Order: sequence, then C-alpha cells, then structure tokens
Amino acid sequence: MVSVLFKCINLFMDKHADTRLIFIYNANSGLRNALLDGAHKALSPNTYQCNLCDLTFGVINEKKAWKKFREKKDLSMEFLHKDEFNKQYASKFGYKFEFPVVLLAVNEELQLFISKKELNELENTEALIDLITKREKEIKVQDE
Repeated sequence: MVSVLFKCINLFMDKHADTRLIFIYNANSGLRNALLDGAHKALSPNTYQCNLCDLTFGVINEKKAWKKFREKKDLSMEFLHKDEFNKQYASKFGYKFEFPVVLLAVNEELQLFISKKELNELENTEALIDLITKREKEIKVQDE
C-alpha cells in the first residue's frame, strides 16, 4: 500500500498538477437510496456496508468534526457514490476498486490513497482525519 502511495509523490506535489482526493461511498446516489441507507444505518448499524459513510455522516447530517476538517483543508476533495464513480470514471478508464475507498487523483490518473480494508478498520472520524493528515505529510516529506 505505501509503495503504491509513494509512486505518485512527485505528481502529487507538482504545483501544476490537478490533484484531489476522491471519496467513494459504498452506496448508490438518489433520495430513495439515501432514505434506505439512513434507515439501515439507524436500525442495524452493525450490518451497514459503508464505514466511510459512518465516519463522515450521522444518520442524516455530515459530522461536525469531518465538516470542519473538510472545509479547512487546502486539498481539493470530491465525494461520489459508487454508481456515480462507475459512470464518471470506471466506465471510461476501466478502474475497478472495492468500495468504500479514497483515491488520489493526479491529472486524472487514480491511485489508491486509503483502501476499503483500512477504512473498515477506522473506528471514528478523528482516526480518518489523522490518517489523511499522516498520508499527506508522508507525501510532502518524500518530495523534499
């Protein structure tokens, strides 16, 4: 994982590169799906299939700590449901990832930033924030 991450270090730090994190939820878009997911999350949280959703959202609203982090962060972030990702990226470029996942996009080339396994091991929003911050620092140190 770390070797894949450092593969794109030079691209990541290129000031001219179009760089962003893409967060892909293991859920489909749309009001109906949002209502079903919210109910599932509230009624049976142990069987809910998207830890990224749990880390960033409560049953209805975005978690305050996550929103504050996201709004203060200098790095561009994009948030997609899996059907939106598949339509926008996978169908065009043949990308296949297990969801949820966080990808690093550099000039439209996608690299794994946080895997499904890693996301599923995170216990709270602060752990996600810490991991993103740590990975970003690792990249910056490698570039110097």
